[in-house]
Amino acid sequence: MGKKILIIGSAAVLVLLLIVGSFSIGMFVGGINSEGETPTDTAASAASTASTLLQETVEDVLETKPPQASSTPEDLEELFDPFWQSWDLVHELFIDQPVDEELMMQGAIRGMMESLGDQHSSYMDPDQYRQANIPLDGGYEGIGAWVDATGEYLTIVSPMPDSPAEKAGLLPGDQIIAIDGEDMTGIDGSLVIRKVMGPAGTPVTLTIFREGEEEPFEVSLERAHIVVPSVQYEMLDGDIAYIKLFSFSGPATEEFKAGLEELLDQDPAGMILDLRNNPGGERDAAVEITSQFVGDGVIMYQEYRDGRRDTFDAVKGGLATDIPLVVLVNEGSASGSEIVAGAIQDYERGTLVGMTTFGKGSVQNWVPLVDEQGLVRVTIARWLTPNERTIHELGVQPDIEIDLTEEDFLAEIDPQLDKAIEILTSP
Repeated sequence: MGKKILIIGSAAVLVLLLIVGSFSIGMFVGGINSEGETPTDTAASAASTASTLLQETVEDVLETKPPQASSTPEDLEELFDPFWQSWDLVHELFIDQPVDEELMMQGAIRGMMESLGDQHSSYMDPDQYRQANIPLDGGYEGIGAWVDATGEYLTIVSPMPDSPAEKAGLLPGDQIIAIDGEDMTGIDGSLVIRKVMGPAGTPVTLTIFREGEEEPFEVSLERAHIVVPSVQYEMLDGDIAYIKLFSFSGPATEEFKAGLEELLDQDPAGMILDLRNNPGGERDAAVEITSQFVGDGVIMYQEYRDGRRDTFDAVKGGLATDIPLVVLVNEGSASGSEIVAGAIQDYERGTLVGMTTFGKGSVQNWVPLVDEQGLVRVTIARWLTPNERTIHELGVQPDIEIDLTEEDFLAEIDPQLDKAIEILTSP
């Protein structure tokens, strides 16, 4: 399952992913490097995220990209003979004339992208693109969930803490198949997001498909104003430092380092890094935060179709490179979270506890087409861990698998956290 992760209820929606790794729901013209969908909690940080992402667009790829096609002009002419024969047959035989040639062309592009078999490569037609770029009013109001907008249906990656989505019991993997009774089949994810968003205090009914349930079911929510912190931290019993990172947004690195410093000043015996339900964000933030625990070496690779790789090394000066460490992950840990978890596991720097992560490890570019004919989103690269393991669609498996069930949640118990504490306090 791949991911374009965003906040439902944030102006920083649809950011490039990492991930799964959010920019304004209007896509940036010129191509967007989908290396993270970073939820942000202020307009300023959303703008900062957008600026960073725009600097990491298609330029690097275009400098060294291979030829556009392997076929010769003669081969292509012969290859497209059946297409043009079909085009002529429609004009000659179809009962309802004249046909809409522009719509036929758009359908051909859409079919071409679908034929790739990659859920993250797709086409947005001009009307969808215009709707996606309508300025957002009250863009921080919604249900409070990070989502994957790249699949057949908008999919919950994780609900935000204390949000309407969490209170309604939405879970990672839930697919939104209808909104207020309107079928969302075939609707671009960015437009579905807009339908979920709305003024605080207004109701919305989502029809949810959940794996394991026999039938779809409806969930009624009341939208709210959404504010999400980047970091939360405290000292636990047994001199254990606990720090939870909610996303890899613009301010996350500095806030995370400040929290680390305050915790380390209290001389903890061990540390728990909680990445559960963290949907990712900016790639560079993920590398910088990993570097707080891994002081040297490769943090991740970004590999392109021609085998070329970009290598991202640890940033010097990590604050917590020696302290005993446990990392908590689950199905909602995506994109940047998987970069961190994969590197820590590869270097045996700490123990991963929880469930297999989301599996968002590919990079997409949105590229506008000529004559304002919409955009195509194309997967251009994949991420690898330091040991060259693939993240995409596989996720990162924990060293110790422990589930946190709905019953545990309702009973306010946390077996994953309990296991982490046990590991750090055992002789």
